[in-house]
Amino acid sequence: MASSTAPAEAAARHARTSWEELVTAALLGTDRRTPPVTVPGREAPAALLDAAAVQTVRRRAGLRAAPAAERPAPAPADPRPPVPAAARHRLAALLADHPHAGGGRRGTSPDLMELLPQWLALANDRGYAPPPELLPALLNAARGRTDLRPQALAFAGPRAQWLARLNPDWKFALRTAQGGARAAGLRDADRAERERRWQEGLFAERVALLSALRAHDPQMARELLTSTWPTERAEDRLMFLDSLRTGLSAADEPFLEQALGDRSRNVRATAAELLSALPHSALAARMADRASSCVALDRTSGIPALTVEAPHECDAGMERDGVAPKPPAGRGERSWWLGQLVEAAPLAAWRACLGDRPPAEIVALPVADGWRGELHAAWCRAAVRQRDATWARALLGVPSSPDAAGPGAVSLAERAKLLTTLPGVERAEWVAGFIDAHGLSEAFQLLGVCAVPWAPALGRAVVDALNIARDAGSYPWSFSGVMGLAERCLDPAEAVRLDALTAVPDEREDAAPGAGGYWSEAFQRLVTTLRLRAAMREELRG
Repeated sequence: MASSTAPAEAAARHARTSWEELVTAALLGTDRRTPPVTVPGREAPAALLDAAAVQTVRRRAGLRAAPAAERPAPAPADPRPPVPAAARHRLAALLADHPHAGGGRRGTSPDLMELLPQWLALANDRGYAPPPELLPALLNAARGRTDLRPQALAFAGPRAQWLARLNPDWKFALRTAQGGARAAGLRDADRAERERRWQEGLFAERVALLSALRAHDPQMARELLTSTWPTERAEDRLMFLDSLRTGLSAADEPFLEQALGDRSRNVRATAAELLSALPHSALAARMADRASSCVALDRTSGIPALTVEAPHECDAGMERDGVAPKPPAGRGERSWWLGQLVEAAPLAAWRACLGDRPPAEIVALPVADGWRGELHAAWCRAAVRQRDATWARALLGVPSSPDAAGPGAVSLAERAKLLTTLPGVERAEWVAGFIDAHGLSEAFQLLGVCAVPWAPALGRAVVDALNIARDAGSYPWSFSGVMGLAERCLDPAEAVRLDALTAVPDEREDAAPGAGGYWSEAFQRLVTTLRLRAAMREELRG
């Protein structure tokens, strides 16, 4: 009788044993923790494994059968024509490429993932539909790179949302689509519905409503914002106020003037910034009066010059108009206040108060007592804020000027911002002249603001400068950033000119060891990438 009851008792003990107890005993070892189940005649490790096997079967068999899920509806049709076969194969290769781990020597192989944005832009311009079998890989790529999402989702089309409902890893596609649909729905709703959603909606819905209305009905957006402004939280007021940048006009001035008295310093500063972008606003006039009292024309000497008398205090009126009273570390108070006044003053006002001179002549005037850098930097910020190309040209000067490559009245970062106010062709010509005069070592951030593909003059200047750097015998690594830009931005037609640079040059005695081989690899990769871009373009022509 005992022999017949032993298996039953062992099975009962197995049933009562929890999986966690078995795992704990296995991790600690049976010599340190007695297994929760022991069987006569079996050593502890074997008994533990027996119990784990029984428990595993019980756990699997104990799963309850779930009702069959509803079969998903078929994916929506995409009316766009499919990409040509060659382009489909190219996309598969781009998506299969992986970044080089750990950096180091890249060799001659192109960085395919960096070409994916250009491929998507070309495919979207030509109105192609994606290959269905590549959509998962495309969504995975967009999941890891937020900069890729707008183009990737535009190319993926309605099937991206269908797939995103089946895989939570791609939920960003649903958020983007819902955001666009919500904005369109809010924009097209009637007045009563807009007001209801503004009053009752969540914060994100209210921001979407305000942003959508500013592009199509700025007055309605402003009325909604005014209706609840006093009861909004400070951080929400700041976000709402920022939406007024879209469609900013003189009609917004009364509301922005009211916001200058806001409790929040950040809200006051943003309102002042927006008002200063309106050249005929009352705040702009006040700032012009203050700035002109600080900068004057000195006619006492034979050569006219500018004299600067920075403010001695930041009074309540200045602070209300957005002047921050406390400077950052390392800045003097007076220079800090002066810069803010000049930055916010309309640039057109300077011609009248400085002898009716055009911007180029004003910028060329000497500035007394070392104030030139501070004054010109403030004018740079004003030109960028007011999108004034005439002042930007005056402050940029000629690209071959001696101080263009180093510390001067206008830094390279300020020049890059000024360049954004110029037409694309003029911008490229200025940067090409800068490279011809100063080389590539300081040109990276200037190249970043030029339109793609680079204009022929700019492309030639970059190639010539790279050739000069190669002949100098240094390593190409200090130009890796420019090389990366060139791979993406040079016109593919430049590949013909670069062929001659792919050979390993004869090394000079003073050259860095092996530098010629590294340059040869870099130019081979550049030529290969340019030809690959040309092939991509042809394949997408169909």
